[in-house]
Amino acid sequence: MDLRLQGKTAFISGSTQGIGYAIAAALAAEGVAVTLNGRDATRVDAAVARLRAERPAARVAGLAADFADAEQVDALTRQLGDVDILVNNVGLFGLAEFAAVTDDEWTRYFEVNVMSGVRLSRAVLDGMLDRGWGRIIFISSESGVNVPADMVHYGMTKAAMTALGNGLSKLTRGTAVTVNTVLGGPTFSDGVAASIAAVADAQSLPHDAMKAAIIGQNRTTLLERFIEPSEIANLVAYLASPLASATNGAALRADGGVLTAML
Repeated sequence: MDLRLQGKTAFISGSTQGIGYAIAAALAAEGVAVTLNGRDATRVDAAVARLRAERPAARVAGLAADFADAEQVDALTRQLGDVDILVNNVGLFGLAEFAAVTDDEWTRYFEVNVMSGVRLSRAVLDGMLDRGWGRIIFISSESGVNVPADMVHYGMTKAAMTALGNGLSKLTRGTAVTVNTVLGGPTFSDGVAASIAAVADAQSLPHDAMKAAIIGQNRTTLLERFIEPSEIANLVAYLASPLASATNGAALRADGGVLTAML
């Protein structure tokens, strides 16, 4: 399907691997000039080289910045230029008992998972409105709707991200700019794969067996498997396209059926 994205530009935060990289690859395949991002310049350069090798005709650039550092984010936004598609993907993730999460850790999660989207959206939204077209897409999680007891700090930030996207959409009334949120489910990202491999190695078990056992503990997934990053990216690419012009202010699920309510 032609998503009519040829010639557009996109910035994807947190995109050297996992869901962010899959989104960049999907957009590049549609003719979008993509800018990748990560904390470490070496990893950003490696991701840019990888995507160029996979898509020789793609226009790919990279910008390094740590979204826990407001000064680095400010420096990044000054280099962005005109952005047609902003994907707020960067985020911290981790299990922790509520009582064990310090104030500093709460602040760090909020800075990276929420304020990254605030700062980037603030940098590009007016330009989108002035040019008459744009897309802002937040990559949230089903954990922002059904907050896990062992990830309250994470779930809170994902709920805030969804609220931010909904609020920003009100600023686009009557325009061709849209702001939407994707609620992802259990996804086999690079980070999850590494964690599963470490647990499997520690228990001398095959990686695939540990992967199946972990997702098997999730009794609500209708897929009964991990979601692939490309499956999240497919929805994002559609939302980024002119074909999704009637979808604005929405939180759309790519959660594998983990959220079981009708609405």
